[in-house]
Amino acid sequence: MLPEPYRLRRSADFSATVRSGRRMGRRDLVVHVLERDAADSLVSVNGPRFGLVVSKAVGPAVIRHRVARRFRHICAGLIDTVPVDTDVVIRALPGSATASSRELDKQLRSVLRKLDLLAGEGDPA
Repeated sequence: MLPEPYRLRRSADFSATVRSGRRMGRRDLVVHVLERDAADSLVSVNGPRFGLVVSKAVGPAVIRHRVARRFRHICAGLIDTVPVDTDVVIRALPGSATASSRELDKQLRSVLRKLDLLAGEGDPA
């Protein structure tokens, strides 16, 4: 489970990350990343924040909630590896409904690695 302080909640934070951040996609997801300013007084958490966008295109509510739970679990494992001043928005694509958790984790880590955001993880040869 992703602890509350590490969740993106405000619509303005989602919008800023999606509009101003860097973006990269894979088969089952698109990741938007924005590095926060140190002077941003509204942010009180000392760690990365993750947000999820799982639209109806992914499937019915049961499937969307399952996909969101998988991504929250994956993000909880990334808290210590992503820089503390980073907001990450993950947009699930329809293929994420049938992808395994391992495959989603692999795709997300691949994107974060390409964006130079995974500390302590070397690039696989």
